[in-house]
Amino acid sequence: MSIFKVNIVAVNPAETDRCTLPLEALVDTGSELTWLPKDVLETIGIGARRRRDFLTATKQIVQRSVGYAILRSEGFETIDEVVFAEPGDMLLLGVRTIEGFGVMVDNISHRFVATTTLVAYSIVWRSRNQSA
Repeated sequence: MSIFKVNIVAVNPAETDRCTLPLEALVDTGSELTWLPKDVLETIGIGARRRRDFLTATKQIVQRSVGYAILRSEGFETIDEVVFAEPGDMLLLGVRTIEGFGVMVDNISHRFVATTTLVAYSIVWRSRNQSA
């Protein structure tokens, strides 16, 4: 697996004119959530909604605040929970945000590739329920 970074812009979902400058973050498919600097998120008015525990790569448990942000990168956009990273934390683009973008990670070309989103609707379920 290769390592690469992308620029992320966070937008306040309640006031979409308030957004961050581009922030360089590591694309990390091993991280569930996206981690961005606490002070930067607070500057654009994104507030913490709750605290969560996280298991780090070094097997330590850390507690961080999370809130909601619109996230943009490489021409893609989604809304997601975002972790309020403390000084010393890495800035990460997590897998939930990547999935929200509707992309796959191309580790060779270091880019996102748009994908077709899977639908939970099943033809088998439909055919069984139409005969009832």
